[in-house]
Amino acid sequence: MTGHTNPRSTRGPIALADGGLETTLIFEMGFDLPEFASFPLLDSTEGRDALRDYYGRYIDVARTQGVGLVLDSPTWRASADWGALLGYGADDLRRINIAAIEFLRGICDEARVEGVDVVVSGNIGPRGDGYEVGEQMTADEAHEFHRAQVSTLAEAGADRITVLTMTYEAEAVGVARAAADVGVPIVTSFTVETDGRLPTGQPLGEAIDAVDAATDGYPVAYGINCAHPDHFADTLAVGGDWVERIGLVRANASRMSHEELDNAEELDAGDPAELGALYGELRSLLPNLTVMGGCCGTDHRHIDHIGRSAITRA
Repeated sequence: MTGHTNPRSTRGPIALADGGLETTLIFEMGFDLPEFASFPLLDSTEGRDALRDYYGRYIDVARTQGVGLVLDSPTWRASADWGALLGYGADDLRRINIAAIEFLRGICDEARVEGVDVVVSGNIGPRGDGYEVGEQMTADEAHEFHRAQVSTLAEAGADRITVLTMTYEAEAVGVARAAADVGVPIVTSFTVETDGRLPTGQPLGEAIDAVDAATDGYPVAYGINCAHPDHFADTLAVGGDWVERIGLVRANASRMSHEELDNAEELDAGDPAELGALYGELRSLLPNLTVMGGCCGTDHRHIDHIGRSAITRA
């Protein structure tokens, strides 16, 4: 494995990411997503049209603001256990992961013609729920479990892997090792609770340091997603070398806890302008934060404000 370094003063150009794909599809576009999975939409014309519309909104924002863009494939749930719940076996999952990257590459190629610099990211989620730890795997078990999806996304042409909503250290180690097997860059993003710690109670910085130690620093960067900035800003303010490894934030629109979000019947979209301003403050705490997007409850309006705030603070 090849290690990566993130010295203090190497912040690259700003890039935006997309927002809360699943919450947008459910609450704004009227889709029913069993098991919170968006990948089955690739198997219908209506679904593909909706995904094209969704991604197009973020391309328009990036074009208007003159910044780069990272788009994640709709494959957060396209792994073995979740696929089985939806009737997708191993062959079907391989097909759908390849189709997701090919679909997204087509959209991004069109955007590049229009002058938008777009990165195609293969999105991987946790084996279990994104809000609760549940049964934990060892790093070796996680490596074995995630290897098929990682290798398929890389084979299909993903520029990088972004693993979102990791809830514990060992799974994050396993995914990073799977990415190292095929030489694809990976960004590893953890979720935190309202106290800024992982759902296991482990401090965020400790988890990042542990994954780096177990993988020879293989992830190109780390991220935080599926939490509101108020939940983790104080943790970042304490500082430490690990803070320099964070290059991605995809925050929730809502200040609700994971438990509250899980039980909510209506979407809490928060205040897009306020969220944008909070990202501006996060950039003062994160010297290498370059990619900024959203998670639950966010849409292109939030990303527009986030980009404007980041440009102002650049």
